[in-house]
This record gives sequence, structure tokens and C-alpha cells, in this order.
Amino acid sequence: MNQSSDRIKYVISVVLFGTIGTFLKFADVPSEVVVFWRGALGSLFVFSYLRFRHTKIDRDAIKRNLKWLVISGVTLGVNWIVLFEAYERISVAVASLCNYTAPVIFIAIAPLVLGEKLNYKKLPCIAVAFIGIVMVIGIGGAKIESVSGVFFGFAACACFVLILICNRKLKDIEALDKTLVQLICSAVTVLPYVLARNHTVFIAPNMRSLIIVLLLGLIHTGMGYVFYFGGMGSLPVQSVAILGYMEPVVAVFCSTLILHEKLDISGWIGAFLVIAAAVVSELIPDNT
Repeated sequence: MNQSSDRIKYVISVVLFGTIGTFLKFADVPSEVVVFWRGALGSLFVFSYLRFRHTKIDRDAIKRNLKWLVISGVTLGVNWIVLFEAYERISVAVASLCNYTAPVIFIAIAPLVLGEKLNYKKLPCIAVAFIGIVMVIGIGGAKIESVSGVFFGFAACACFVLILICNRKLKDIEALDKTLVQLICSAVTVLPYVLARNHTVFIAPNMRSLIIVLLLGLIHTGMGYVFYFGGMGSLPVQSVAILGYMEPVVAVFCSTLILHEKLDISGWIGAFLVIAAAVVSELIPDNT
């Protein structure tokens, strides 16, 4: 029963993450302002949750891991900025799939940056994912929507890869302690950028936009991360990895069904290849 409830919480969190791009399309707020409030409200939610549960924050663990926490938190803020910029320039589906090539790229570069042994059985997955993303964005054809949008999508992917590397460097720290620090760092990172571009962090031209910003900060970020880490508690590692790829699936379907952003047949095949390659790579055992 515990595993069943954990699976439900984890799936809810992944669905929330997958709908962020769609919600953002309906908010008349600069993307960098949304990024700031995601970090600020998300960290407030996580902190309140820890206090409500009477869970003590492990300050010693945070101090031991401070360097990598700060780097990953700063990178998280930058990831959100460039990903949200991609959402504005290209479809949510394409931006999300560009971003979600990160786990497959991480497999390829982990031997170089972390000294891990390369699992050659996963190389075909890397090749298939690359073919898939080429089909999605239409390189070499007329389908590509915006060169700058794709650039921002892959910039988000690069940040995602760096976050994965930083998380591998973290040792003996609770997931929500890590998340709390990363969210705070993300908000602090983007604050000067927000103030420079907007001179204020309080921009909500209408009630709909205000509600969306609150939802993205408190529900999609704060509650999303609590459910994400709370849900994976009793789940097998492979289940966590595979269910996690529901996020780009949800993003693609929301993009087409709600936003009516078109993805042609080659785009759908490419999306399937990217996600399938990522899932299969998780099914292949790591080198021992």
C-alpha cells in the first residue's frame, strides 16, 4: 500500500512538472519573473512542509555540500530562464524534448566528467535520441520553428546536464534539504536579472496571471518537489527513472491538445524515439 501511494504521489509530481510550459503560456508575466517566484514560493513551501513535519534541517550536511548545492541552485535558475524563453519562442513540445535530451547526454559524458565507466550497451540509445531530436526540430528541412528558440532549448539541456553532475557530487544529504537550498539559490540568482529588466518582482497584470504564478510557485514547484521526493521513497530505482519520462510525454500532449501547437508525423516519431531511447537506457543495467 505504501508503494502504491508513493507511486501516485510521484506520478502527480511528474504530471505537474509536465504541465508547467502549458500554464506559462497563459500568464501575461515576463518569464524571468515567474522563475523568481518559482524559486521563492517553492522554497517557502518546502520550508513550511519541513516545519509542519517537525523535520530538522541538517545544517551540517548542507555545509559539507554547500559548493555543489550553490552551483546546482544557480544552474537551476538559469535552466528555468532559458527553458521558459524557449517556451515563448517555440512550441512547448519541442522545447521540452530539447531539454529532456539531458539524461541521455549525461550518460555519454559521465565517463569524462565523473570518471564513470562507459556502458557501451547504452550507446545505441544515445544515437537514437540524437536522431529523434533532429526529427523533432527539423534540422536540414523547413520545419524548424525558431533557431533562437531551439538554442534556448539546448541551453536548458546543458544546464540540466550540469545539475545532474552536481547532484552526483552531493553526499549524505536529505532530498528536501538539498531542494530547499537549490530553490533559494535559484531565486537569489535570477533576482538581479529580474530587477534589471523589470525594476520590480511584482508584475501581475490580471488575476489570471497572478493565480498562475502562485500555482507554478506553490503547487508545481513546492508541492511538486515534496511529492517527487516523497513519492520515490519506496519505489524501485528503474520505476522512478521510467515514470519520470512521463514529464516530456505530458508536455507534448498538452502542447498539442490544449495549446494546439502542431507536431507533424516526423515530429511525433522523433518524440517517440527521444523518450523511448531514454526509457530503454534506464532499463539497461549500469556497469558494475
